[in-house]
Amino acid sequence: MRAQGEIVVIGGGLAGCEAAWQVARAGLSVELHEMRPSRPTPAHKTDRLAELVCSNSLKSNQPTSASGLLKEELRRAGSLLIDIADRAAVPGGTALAVDRERFAAGVTAALEGNPLIEIRRQEVRAVPRDPIVVLATGPLTSDALSEDLARLTGAGHLYFYDAISPIVDAETIDPGKVFRASRYDKGGEEGDYLNCPLTREEYERFVDALLAAEEVERHAFEDARYFEACLPIEELARRGRDTLRFGPMKPVGLVDPRSGKCPYAVVQLRQEDARASSYNLVGFQNHLKFGEQQRILRMIPGLERAEFLRFGQIHRNTYLNAPVLLLPTLQLRAHSNVFVAGQLCGTEGYVEAIATGLMAGAHAARVARGEEPAPPPRETALGSLVHYITATSPHGYQPANIAFDLLPPLPPEELARFHSDKKARRARQCQLALEALEGWRRHAFAAPVPAD
Repeated sequence: MRAQGEIVVIGGGLAGCEAAWQVARAGLSVELHEMRPSRPTPAHKTDRLAELVCSNSLKSNQPTSASGLLKEELRRAGSLLIDIADRAAVPGGTALAVDRERFAAGVTAALEGNPLIEIRRQEVRAVPRDPIVVLATGPLTSDALSEDLARLTGAGHLYFYDAISPIVDAETIDPGKVFRASRYDKGGEEGDYLNCPLTREEYERFVDALLAAEEVERHAFEDARYFEACLPIEELARRGRDTLRFGPMKPVGLVDPRSGKCPYAVVQLRQEDARASSYNLVGFQNHLKFGEQQRILRMIPGLERAEFLRFGQIHRNTYLNAPVLLLPTLQLRAHSNVFVAGQLCGTEGYVEAIATGLMAGAHAARVARGEEPAPPPRETALGSLVHYITATSPHGYQPANIAFDLLPPLPPEELARFHSDKKARRARQCQLALEALEGWRRHAFAAPVPAD
C-alpha cells in the first residue's frame, strides 16, 4: 500500500529524475518507476538513471543565450540535475558538455541515496488512475503505456524522428590531419574541439557518398517526419549540395593553423568524457546502415582508421499534442492528477526535459499538500517554455527548444531603446526573466528554496 502523500513518477530519464527529486525535496515520498534494464530501449546502453543518449552537450552556457538563461533559472530554482551537470562538466567551448558516465552515476547515486525515493525497476503498462502521477517516459514510451495514454487522453499521439550522433575512439583519430580550436576562439585556451578540415574536392566526394548511401529500412507505417533542428546528415545533403556547409560542416570562425586559412568545410569532434578517450561527431546524426556509416565517415580527413564506439541511429519519438491536452501546470486537462514532463509533453532537448521535470515535480508536490500549483511567470524561460507547449496552435504542432522568440518581447519603450543592439536587448530580456523568477521561486515550491 502506498504511503500517505506518495507520488508516482514513471520514467527514470532526465525529467522523471528531476521530478522525483523535487517531490522528495518537498518532504513527500515518491515511487520512481524505470523499466530498464528488464525492458531495454533502442537508444539506451546502460541501466543508469538519466542516461544521455543523443549528445553530451546541454547547449550554451552563456548567460545571455536562451539555453543559458534556462539553465540559470534551473540553478536558482534548485535543480538537482543541473547541479550534477555542472560538477560533471568537460570542455565544450561555450556549451555545458558533461561526462556522460559521471553525470548518470551522480544522478543515480543521489536518487538511490534519498530515503524518500523508492526506485522500482519494472515496466508500467498503464497510467495509474488514483494517485498523483508524473508521467515522464520520454520519446521511447513503451507501446503498452502509449496505448493506455491514448485511451486516457482520447487522442492519438503525434510523432517525429530524432537521431543520435556517432562516437569515435580518440586513439584512432589521426592527429596529423586534425587541429584543435573553438569557433571564433571561444572556449578553452587551446580550443575545445578537434576539427577535421575538408577541401572542396573532399567535401564533394563526401556529399556524393551520402546521397548514394543505403539507409536503414523503415516500417511501412512510419512516415519520416524529422525534427527540423536535428536533421540527419543525409537528409541535409538531399536539400542541396551546400546545405551541410551551412549546417554541421560550416567552417566559419575556424582557421587551420597549418595553412592560416579557413577550410572549405569542417567536421567538429567534441570531447565525450573527462579522460578525452572518445569524441562525438557534432551534428552528424544519421539513419544509415552501420556498414555504410563506417565507410562514409572514414572519408573524413583524420578519421580514415577511426573505430566507432557508437554509430548514429534514429528512433521514433512520442509526444502529446500539448496545446490540446495540457494545462499551464503540466496537468492533463481531463485528469488533473496526472502531470506530464519531458519530451512526452512536447519539449525538445535535455535542459528542457529537466525544466519540465522540475516544474511537474514541484506542482505535484503542492497539489499533494492541498496547495495550488504555481506556474512560473511568462517573463521567465521556464514560463515561456510552458506557454509554448500549452498555448500555441495545436495544428501542425511540433516540439521546441527554448529560444528567445518564445520569450515575450520587451515593452515598446525598451524595444526602442535597444532596437539596434540585439545583444543588449537579449541581455535585458534575461535580466527581466531572472527578476521575475525571484518572486516565483520563493512560493512555488512546497519546500523553501534557499536565497542566493
